[in-house]
Amino acid sequence: MTGACFLVETETTKILVDCGLIQGRRFCESDNLKSFPFDAAEIDAVFVTHAHTDHIGRLPKLVKAGFRGPIYSTNPTKELSRLMLEDGLPLLSRDAESCGEEPPYAAGDLEKAIGQWWGVKYHEEIKVGDIRASFLLAGHILGSAMLDIRAAGKRIVFSGDLGTNSSLLMPQSDQVDQVDYLVIESTYGNAEHQVTEDGELVLERAIEDTAARRGTLMIPAFATERTQDILFLCNRMLAEKRVPEMPFFVDSPLAIKVTEIFEKYHDYFNDEVKTLYIKHPHLFQFKNLKNTPAVDESKAINNVPPPKVIIAGSGMMTGGRILHHLRRYLPDPQSSLLIVGYQAAGSIGRRILEGAESVEIFNQPVLVRAKVIVAQGFSAHADKNRLFDFVQDLKYSLKHVFAVHAEPESAEALVQIVRDRLGIRADAPKIGDRFELE
Repeated sequence: MTGACFLVETETTKILVDCGLIQGRRFCESDNLKSFPFDAAEIDAVFVTHAHTDHIGRLPKLVKAGFRGPIYSTNPTKELSRLMLEDGLPLLSRDAESCGEEPPYAAGDLEKAIGQWWGVKYHEEIKVGDIRASFLLAGHILGSAMLDIRAAGKRIVFSGDLGTNSSLLMPQSDQVDQVDYLVIESTYGNAEHQVTEDGELVLERAIEDTAARRGTLMIPAFATERTQDILFLCNRMLAEKRVPEMPFFVDSPLAIKVTEIFEKYHDYFNDEVKTLYIKHPHLFQFKNLKNTPAVDESKAINNVPPPKVIIAGSGMMTGGRILHHLRRYLPDPQSSLLIVGYQAAGSIGRRILEGAESVEIFNQPVLVRAKVIVAQGFSAHADKNRLFDFVQDLKYSLKHVFAVHAEPESAEALVQIVRDRLGIRADAPKIGDRFELE
């Protein structure tokens, strides 16, 4: 489901929408090392919807393969993408080496990609050949966007990753109309979320329970958006004295840097948070919170007696410092693991969710005895109801809906409901599928 990359081609112009890394499976088993199924040198421009690795992770590889055109995104996406790509390069290189392969790109390719990158505003029109495009609010993460394309008398909208209507920090997505073709993510095409308040309550109870059990609460969190949501809520709970004071750690150098970018682009928050920022500019900082960017600081967390809370990456537990904490605290019945994000098939997080009694970490089995808690209310992805409502609002103009960026059962579920309830042509494309738009 990951590795978003869409080629849009007219008679004279070729553009890509996203160019992401394929995640979830072992690197050696993925298509990340394969050549692109198109000539990179022929691509006129790339439009990036947001800064998650599964949407940007192969951009330097595209440059290495000969792409020399501009890359467009919002300004926050540009800054966040640089951080994400720089952070991921060492891991990518190690994974490739473990397969006996050359890395898909090097630091120089990453620098070239950043040099070709242009930050633009929402709703600003960009012309590439006979294509006109603009970014619309998507409400997913900071700087995230839908892409509105007009070409050959047709209007095509790529949703990117569509946010919920109840994001803590982000504004709601723009409303669109008169769309001919919709390419919509369907990560939760067959699932319904709890409301955001439930996620906050689950977090509050997890912290209280950690204090009572005198254990360690591990929160694997994506560096972008999820970590900031958690910090925002913890700050609020502590200020309102809803949870006891204890040590909190952000044990992710990437998340620490991302939070600085969130603070820089506070004008991209929703109106409620922007108003709060004017009164209380330290939305993500509070007493007893310690950032641990250095390795020695990270190791020193082990010496802090419980209760304590550790927020660390990666969100799917496929790498990062969270693995060290899992190895130490998963076997501890007094500790807890709070899962606040999507867990891809094949990831450690998915195996834990499916009830595994042990998982392999650093090539060693680790028993799962800690309490496992799931908070679905933190998802930054639209659920099946939100996705259907988005399509339904466009039902009078839509000619074709494409459900993408999902595991097959999720995409097919959205396709079926669009066909059955709206009577609109809908498909769930597979990698390599090609469609002519009439």
